[in-house]
Amino acid sequence: MDSQNFIITTAQMMAIESQVFAAGMPVAALMEKAAMALTSTILALEIAPAVKTVGVLVGPGHNGGDALVVARELALRGREVWLYVPLGEVKPLTQNHLDYADYLGLPRVESVAGLADCDLIIDGLFGFGLTRPITGELAGAIATLNRMTQTVISIDLPSGIHTDTGAVLGAAIRADYTFCLGLWKRAFFQEQALPFLGQVACLDLGLPPQAIAAVLDEVPIHQRFTQPQFEAVLPLPRAVVSHKYQQGHTLLICGSQQYAGSAILTGLGARASGVGMLTIAVPAALKPLVVAQLPEALVVGCPETPEGAIAALPLDLSRYDAIACGPGLTLGAGEILPQVLAAPVPLVLDADGLNLLGTEVERLRERPAPTILTPHWGEFQRLFPDLEPGDRFVAALAAAAQAGAIVLLKGARTAIASPDGDFWVIPDSTPGLARGGSGDVLTGLLAGLWASAKAPAVEVAAAAAFWHAAAGKRAAAAHTELGVDPLRLAATLGACLA
Repeated sequence: MDSQNFIITTAQMMAIESQVFAAGMPVAALMEKAAMALTSTILALEIAPAVKTVGVLVGPGHNGGDALVVARELALRGREVWLYVPLGEVKPLTQNHLDYADYLGLPRVESVAGLADCDLIIDGLFGFGLTRPITGELAGAIATLNRMTQTVISIDLPSGIHTDTGAVLGAAIRADYTFCLGLWKRAFFQEQALPFLGQVACLDLGLPPQAIAAVLDEVPIHQRFTQPQFEAVLPLPRAVVSHKYQQGHTLLICGSQQYAGSAILTGLGARASGVGMLTIAVPAALKPLVVAQLPEALVVGCPETPEGAIAALPLDLSRYDAIACGPGLTLGAGEILPQVLAAPVPLVLDADGLNLLGTEVERLRERPAPTILTPHWGEFQRLFPDLEPGDRFVAALAAAAQAGAIVLLKGARTAIASPDGDFWVIPDSTPGLARGGSGDVLTGLLAGLWASAKAPAVEVAAAAAFWHAAAGKRAAAAHTELGVDPLRLAATLGACLA
């Protein structure tokens, strides 16, 4: 596994560093290594040629030391560097670098406002591990900085962000770039931190694999899901002699007279997965509409309630390779849920499938096949009212353990957790997906992929979420974030594989 995709906690990072230092790596040497990587990265930015003056915020710990080494290197490369050191007492190593900065003649300012004429500001106040709220004059200084217009680069994390939860500790710097050091920290994938991070990258510091393994080998590793993992899940290439019955058969149970479009959008998502056979169960009145949009699908018109919801499923559910249930059903379709839950087939529950389940998630433990739940935050809180939703990692893992099911928690950084403790997060997405119908496309895509892929279910869920996000980003790049409507999204899924 690629350690550059690992996502770690504060305690794990401290333990890894302790392994490295105990093996003989001097703290000062690692600081130099980190700062030189930062300097190279900063100088390679598109904005770098226009940067003549740099303001550096120096904190009391090793984050401040990193910032001072970067300040030194930028000064030696001809930039004019100004220092803001708001806290008097600093760690010995940081003090050494501060003394050397004084020797080099790097001037200091008394307030953040003194950096107003700088082209670039580097935030080295606090890195990972901050737990106490920032208050008083320092909080005021951060507020002043956030009103300024210069580009801001944060080292490891924007100062004021909790490393694990991503929460703002009193006040936090809004960075334009954040360069994580060594290994990804959890905050980079917590939604409350995203407005403060800007563009992000993780700088490889060459941490030895044995030090990482010594800390992480005994726990499930939480990881970013990236292109290589995605490609490994796809059922490609197909065998030359393949036929449709070897490429999976997916059943979608969706739609109502009130939400007829949900059946179409879910079907379009499943179509894009490349699944060999697709059956869609809808209220009988919707059958002509769905056939017109998805002529290749086997559309089953089901008995309806007076309100236009599916009243019964005249199907043998055991004959399918994967089932998706929920988009557009309405709560009037509650009579079908016991039959769906009893099916010995992998099942995706979304939207009204989740609403029909309610808080009775323990029923999923009795299922004869695996289940994937795909809630957004509101649905998650209805399903798991006793779980604190502030930390996506903790919440998703606790929910998966409680339900005995895989939980795909949708959002700006979609998280996928299994009851066994496996955890993947989709590292990037687009707010263009914040539209009604986008989730229906994902449900169909996931069910279709699950029917045909041979990978573990948690990886299939992550692959579908990754694919969905990639299509959203591609559509947004071509049509802006306002142009990512669900039909365009579904049509873009295939282009992402080209």
